[in-house]
Amino acid sequence: MSTRLPAHLEAGAIMRLAETQGGFATVLAKGERDAGTVLIVTTYRGEPSVLYERMPAIDGSRSFVASKHEDHENKQEFSEYLARRRRQDPDIWLIEVDIADAERFIAQLSGFA
Repeated sequence: MSTRLPAHLEAGAIMRLAETQGGFATVLAKGERDAGTVLIVTTYRGEPSVLYERMPAIDGSRSFVASKHEDHENKQEFSEYLARRRRQDPDIWLIEVDIADAERFIAQLSGFA
């Protein structure tokens, strides 16, 4: 039996956590309800966005890792990358979190794995 949290519950928990910390979160794209992969885009007051996705570690755990940084000079490329990922895997969830301390926020999500 899998202990993985269904994607729709994980997405809801991520959004509530952001709100409890004074941030805001929204679903940019809904994926497969139970088994979809959750990707998080963090942003804050015009700073370049960062895409986080869960990656496996040597010890078997899975934590969120920054996989793509927005180029301040070419914001369109980041948007195109997200659209391409969505086309490649329509089951993914894209959640945008607008929060002051994105790295701290992402570190708190390790318990969701």
